[in-house]
Amino acid sequence: MNTAALYDGLINYVFLIIIITFHEFGHAWAAWRCGDDTARLQGRVTLNPVAHMDLIGTVVLPLLAVVLTASGSGLAGFIIGWGKPVPVNITLLRRPKLDDILVSMAGPLMNVIIALFVMAVARTGVMMDSKMLVEVCYRLAALSMFLCFFNLLPIPPLDGSHILKYLVGMSYETFWRISQFGILIVLVVIQIDQVRFLLRDSTIGSVQWMARLFRVTMG
Repeated sequence: MNTAALYDGLINYVFLIIIITFHEFGHAWAAWRCGDDTARLQGRVTLNPVAHMDLIGTVVLPLLAVVLTASGSGLAGFIIGWGKPVPVNITLLRRPKLDDILVSMAGPLMNVIIALFVMAVARTGVMMDSKMLVEVCYRLAALSMFLCFFNLLPIPPLDGSHILKYLVGMSYETFWRISQFGILIVLVVIQIDQVRFLLRDSTIGSVQWMARLFRVTMG
């Protein structure tokens, strides 16, 4: 087993927990502000990571992927993780269609906010001549933006599918039926080279733009 790869994987796992926490908090907070207090009553409007962790999607599968990657297994590429879904009652939203989109976009927006914040911190690392701080911030920003674009894929139940749902006039029943097989569909789609390239290029491009914005350079 590659010890360095295992170490890097565990660092990325910690980053993943941070990002999932803020992402799901964003959904819960937005739903609450839009009139649905379902998530708030379940204790989801919080930055406590435990409240947003799913045993399988946030613990078992991501850690398995870390071990498989460190072991040199290609099976890691077929594993995806997720946080505990935030419950949203559409009927309680003040403007059901618009608010549904706002709630779904709140998660990816938190990813962007995280990336911008850590790149601002990276600027401090540049001024302190701390290459380690800059690298850590760069990695966290890149992972956050990757998950942002990943969640924007228009595949139910990913966040981007909520926009597609209204663009094509999809019924809620059809949306939730497709969502039951969403994980399998996502696993197939992310094996497509063009999709992988799109996610990679979008991630790299956005982080490089943020780096320029805060005048952060990687050595």
